[in-house]
Amino acid sequence: MKIVQISEHIWSLKSWMIIPIHVWIVKDGDGVILVDGGISLMTKGIIAAIDKLQWGPLKAVVLTHGHSDHVGSLAGILKQRKVPVYAHRIEMPYMEGELPYPGRKRAAQSVAPGIAVPLPQSDSGELLPFGKLKPYLTPGHSPGHVVYYHEKDGVLLAGDLFTSKKGRLNKPMPMFTADMGEAISSSVILRELKPVRLEVCHGGPVVNPAEQLDEYLQKFSTNARASASPSAWTRRTGYKE
Repeated sequence: MKIVQISEHIWSLKSWMIIPIHVWIVKDGDGVILVDGGISLMTKGIIAAIDKLQWGPLKAVVLTHGHSDHVGSLAGILKQRKVPVYAHRIEMPYMEGELPYPGRKRAAQSVAPGIAVPLPQSDSGELLPFGKLKPYLTPGHSPGHVVYYHEKDGVLLAGDLFTSKKGRLNKPMPMFTADMGEAISSSVILRELKPVRLEVCHGGPVVNPAEQLDEYLQKFSTNARASASPSAWTRRTGYKE
């Protein structure tokens, strides 16, 4: 597994299963937060990386969504580190096998019930900061897909909101995306946040990704939702500046 420091507070861990798979370790106060769990083969490497960094103990795992290549190491990690796991409340019935993901014929459990709890929300439904990370609901690839923004470092950890190729934005993998139009619509978060660096699970980093947004929307938009204005996206997701 390849381990690279990508900013002052974030390390990227990469493995391969035909395609690259990334997870991220984020320094937060006296410990670290793991963003996504990758595949089961990454379990030992993730724990070893956390110990080697000596940034403190693992405090929590936060998920972008519940697909199997984002939660595979959870069981192994939780056997050794008793920490909470968080996901968006919308995602939980799908990843716990209560409902089939949109486009799937059958429900499939990727995370056992009781392991994850909902990300904290305000009374108005806005996702609250999680340490130094700010979560934002970006549905489409899955119903409760979330991205995490580290404002101080200017890094957006985007899970499967995008893929990338040679530093260029690309759409999420169609085979595993529940609603491509909605996923592309969610991409306008780049216009709101203007991150310096974008990290995705399947692909390399994208520098100043907001500069590519108009081209991305023009290339991949398939319906009116995909070219939604920032204000429309704000109303739909509850995000507020």
